Amino acid sequence: MPRMSTAIGLIRPPTMGSKARAGRIEEARENLGQMFSYANHLGLYSEEIGPTGEAEGNFPQAFTHLALIRACYLLNEALGD
Repeated sequence: MPRMSTAIGLIRPPTMGSKARAGRIEEARENLGQMFSYANHLGLYSEEIGPTGEAEGNFPQAFTHLALIRACYLLNEALGD
């Protein structure tokens, strides 16, 4: 598995939102579920995700959390809820 970095937080959640707005709801849901799997037991994310999914770098990382909240909002909006 390639090394994942802050991009996991800053790029993927906006991509999820874009997929949701484009009608690709299932893809957005799958990506959201994958993103949730990278959180720790408190639901917090670090700056980087290591090759095996371990948290690395600054912790907690606010930008990742904000992008994830926005992605959830856009997915919810696309679902009409």
